[in-house]
Amino acid sequence: MVHSKTIKGLVVVAMAVASLNTFAQTKTGFHVLKSHSIKSAGGWDYVSVDAENKKIYVSHGAQVNILSTATGDSIGVITNTKGVHGIALVKTLNKGYTSNGRDNSCTVFDLQTNAEIARIPVGTNPDAIFYDDFSKKVYAFNGRSNDASVIDPATDKVVATIPLGGKPETGVSDGKGKVFVNSETTNEVVAIDAATYKVITRYKINDGDEPSGLAIDRATNRLFVGCGGNQTLVVMDATNGKNLAKFHIGDCDGVAFDPILKRAYTSNNEGTISVIKEISANKFAFVGNIVTEKGARTIGIDVLTHHLFLPTAKLEAVAPTAENANPRPKMVPGTFHVIEVGK
Repeated sequence: MVHSKTIKGLVVVAMAVASLNTFAQTKTGFHVLKSHSIKSAGGWDYVSVDAENKKIYVSHGAQVNILSTATGDSIGVITNTKGVHGIALVKTLNKGYTSNGRDNSCTVFDLQTNAEIARIPVGTNPDAIFYDDFSKKVYAFNGRSNDASVIDPATDKVVATIPLGGKPETGVSDGKGKVFVNSETTNEVVAIDAATYKVITRYKINDGDEPSGLAIDRATNRLFVGCGGNQTLVVMDATNGKNLAKFHIGDCDGVAFDPILKRAYTSNNEGTISVIKEISANKFAFVGNIVTEKGARTIGIDVLTHHLFLPTAKLEAVAPTAENANPRPKMVPGTFHVIEVGK
């Protein structure tokens, strides 16, 4: 039997959550604008946005789907990227790179034709990948070999392998010679010298567990670390690792930062985006949550339109078994799509 006090308490909590969501949408003016359907099968991870060329690159199973940010239409596909996680763009060389988790490789593709140019062996289970515009190198972070493969896009060769001492997640660059990557299993941000390919130091995340999403404000040298393990966003000084602020968010897997609006956005599996405002280099404020859809746990940002893009699908529960007491829900076939959020 459920007591009336319990019911009243649940109603109060629901009203409070609804109030926060309304507050965030009122303060930012952001809400779900559109849903862009992708009919192919498979899971998903990172999404990358090329704002200048109006393209979204969406990892999906064994391929990357390319959509137009202007129309939402499908404008291309990159095939044979088994277990693809992320997409990095090197526009000065007209090349893109995918991290293929299931065959321990990175696919190099032509940004105009989407045709495969080369395939580069890297570490085990490459996950996050990004291009450091300072060193002009591509970093693939390998989830099972606990290291980073550094690729020179001029030659498409691995020029260094950096042991990281933990499972790496998202990486970013300060644009001045340092690369930062989350270490999910040690609850640290690892700082790398982009010139020597050596780990400089390790910054402890004091109140964060299982960091995954990571973004940076290069103007203030502030890192925004999304920790899904305890539903916390930690703001960190990239120069010394000092933990400056923390905020309760959701089960976050991705973080995006808008350098113009000075907002950090965390994509939460529960179906929200948590919004944190950077008021100054040392002052931050929680704005609230914007409602999205359950499963929308990764995020990309168009820095020109300020729109956010989050892949997800309709999900259905999977019955627990003796071997797996808490199975992940499965995707309903044909329901994969990308949510567009903005004003």
